[in-house]
Amino acid sequence: MNENELMKTFGKRVAVVRKSKGVTQQQLAESISMSVVAIAYIETGKRWARLGTLNKIASSLKVDIADLFKDI
Repeated sequence: MNENELMKTFGKRVAVVRKSKGVTQQQLAESISMSVVAIAYIETGKRWARLGTLNKIASSLKVDIADLFKDI
């Protein structure tokens, strides 16, 4: 898997977890003080999330950070 595929796969996983929790991109963005555009970029594989951001996303969604990498 190349880097672009990895980014897209990871982003899809974030979106799946977010949706499974019933959280919108807007709600997630507000809860971690990011823009909706930044969340959308992460979920579509156009942008990597830094470790601190990954931690905030996982915490906001009440999952372990490892859950964001499941099946990757």
